[in-house]
Amino acid sequence: MSYSIEGRTAIVTGAAHGLGLAIARHFADQGANVMFADIDEARLEQEVGAEAAKEDNINYFGGDLRQKLTVANLLSATIDAYDRIDILVNAARQCLPTDPLAADDGSVEELLQQNLFSGLRLSQAVARRMIAQAEKEDNTDRSAGAIVNLSSIAAQRTQPQLMAYSISAAAVDQMTRSLAVALAAHRIRVNAVAFGSVMSASLQTQIRENADWRSDIRGHTPLGRIAAPDELAEAVQFLSSEAASFLTGQILTVDGGRTLLDAVAAPAH
Repeated sequence: MSYSIEGRTAIVTGAAHGLGLAIARHFADQGANVMFADIDEARLEQEVGAEAAKEDNINYFGGDLRQKLTVANLLSATIDAYDRIDILVNAARQCLPTDPLAADDGSVEELLQQNLFSGLRLSQAVARRMIAQAEKEDNTDRSAGAIVNLSSIAAQRTQPQLMAYSISAAAVDQMTRSLAVALAAHRIRVNAVAFGSVMSASLQTQIRENADWRSDIRGHTPLGRIAAPDELAEAVQFLSSEAASFLTGQILTVDGGRTLLDAVAAPAH
């Protein structure tokens, strides 16, 4: 089986910055037709506007995917540009601090809306399009489509100050499994990548502000380093390709072994 995604059409959300941008750029470099999608249209224009004007396999769409109409418009824009959709990468994600004891802390609701529901609605809409495409094709030997969600090892760890993010990541994992079973009969595969520390722009900023974080992260990671964004992108490419043709409903952990450690700490009183 091939890892190639050349000629396939992918939507990548959260593609104006960070890991979403890294994944979308990687896919474009691998020859896929990529729709870069994000709520921040100005940032999209800044990052890929010039490339989109020159490269046929790069396009971008700005809009709030928490809105149902925006989801429909994104699908229409992708079909207008490339005639089909083969891959969806739900990489739009947000992390907020949480006060677990504050009744008016809205972080759980906000992150479920951003990290779970927007991806769920887009996955459902894209899946319907993939099913319609497959009904017109004779090739039943390969996947009719692939959906890859970005999750986090926070789903498996307990950090009260990240409670909302952890809950949303756990929900994304369960959404992945549920959609995988629901869409298996249609030959659509659904998987997720749960990542640990990846050298994104936000992590770079945090490390600059707190120099001890780099050594702390390395010390809690058996492989002793922080991942490069391309390493995460390559894992997403694998799950999107025919090389993963018999993988569905899986949460692929890319964390350098971090979740293998049992970091015991006494709770603060």
